[in-house]
Amino acid sequence: MDVAKISEVKDLQTKMERIGAHSHIRGLGLNDSLEARQVSEGMVGQKRARKAIGIVQQMIKEGHIAGRGVLLAGQPGTGKTAIAMGLARTLEADSAFTSMSASEIYSHDMSKTEALTQAFRRSIGVRIKEETELIEGEVVEIQIDRPATGTGSKSGKLTLKTTDMETIYDLGSKMIDALTKEKVSSGDVITIDKATGRITRLGRSYTRSKEFEVVGTNVKFVQCPEGELQKRREVVHTVNLHEIDVINSRNQGFMALFSGDTGEIKPEVREQINTKVAEWREEGKAEIVPGVLFIDEVHMLDIECFSFLNQAMENELSPILILATNRGITTIRGTEQLSPHGIPIDVLDRLLIIPTDPYTEEEIRKILKIRLEEEDVEMSEEGLDTLTKLGTETSLRYAIQTITTSALVCAQRKGTQVEAQDISRVYTLFVDIQRSTQFLQEYNDAYMSSDKPDNMVV
Repeated sequence: MDVAKISEVKDLQTKMERIGAHSHIRGLGLNDSLEARQVSEGMVGQKRARKAIGIVQQMIKEGHIAGRGVLLAGQPGTGKTAIAMGLARTLEADSAFTSMSASEIYSHDMSKTEALTQAFRRSIGVRIKEETELIEGEVVEIQIDRPATGTGSKSGKLTLKTTDMETIYDLGSKMIDALTKEKVSSGDVITIDKATGRITRLGRSYTRSKEFEVVGTNVKFVQCPEGELQKRREVVHTVNLHEIDVINSRNQGFMALFSGDTGEIKPEVREQINTKVAEWREEGKAEIVPGVLFIDEVHMLDIECFSFLNQAMENELSPILILATNRGITTIRGTEQLSPHGIPIDVLDRLLIIPTDPYTEEEIRKILKIRLEEEDVEMSEEGLDTLTKLGTETSLRYAIQTITTSALVCAQRKGTQVEAQDISRVYTLFVDIQRSTQFLQEYNDAYMSSDKPDNMVV
């Protein structure tokens, strides 16, 4: 590979590696007895909340999914979304986890209850087991006959073998195209799904390994299959209920999964699917995979949505519902009634409420250290002390956002690591919410159409 190609690969990798607000979260940071470690898997502090959500994780694993709800309640920047992301990363690979903001339901071209129903059904997985017939063997020879004129259908023969037998199969144009697409050659071990004709290249046979002096790291060597060429094998597919709804909806069809425009689905379709899934479960062909629906900023839901949630949580096919809010006693949207967290009392009564506590100065320092490693920024101890103090006096989010900007200021002065002076420079350029509010209070009259409320909180 020449230098130009190597640089292209590095540029592509740099573009792909995007760092998000919670990209440093690897899990919940719990030990085997569900006790929270002080710093583990990207999580810092919040030991009580993480231990509580660890119990919820056990509920999900054991399949106790109907009618359960959890509320993460705490001040802004206390790690509510981080805890939810940690839970998502500890679930099984095929467990459905749906994350959404409560305000999303008002932007869909469908009713609010339909948007919530689709979110609920995205969070319930169905593990479907089925037996399929496969042809598995090592490719001995591929013969392809192309028309002399260049037009017309291609034909050919494929010779496959196992340790016990060898057979020649006739090939049509579609199979030839599939073999060409997978770049199958003599010596490869492949499988062919008889029902769909799908070809999967498993690797190179060990018997052909001596033919190459140098092989790439992506070359996989496998044993030549034993027994007969045709075999029956159990295949497991995991899909969520919403995908089954879309595929079986007459108005939408399978392509709606890719376009994203699913529209409203008739209740009759869902009832038939629920009945069919129940039959599959009785016959042992399918099982329900517990899932999680995480709704952030839940106080943005209105009274109609909360009424729907009350009923939906009683449904047999209901996922674990995790809600998060940073509001105190506030008005329930759509009413003039005050309620804790902006959630009706009857809904709150169904929820297990997990409070999150403000981070201490030491915990803020540890979180910032993790973020420095995640963003690959070198910072001096003095700089980290200044940044920690900044996070304590302003907010953790402001301090985290200062990391990248401080690194850019450091690069401008050609420094090797971020110092306190770089953070001070950024502090003068970007104001935090307290300084911005103070500025507005002092110069409020200079702004157009601006009224200064008497009870504004700074």
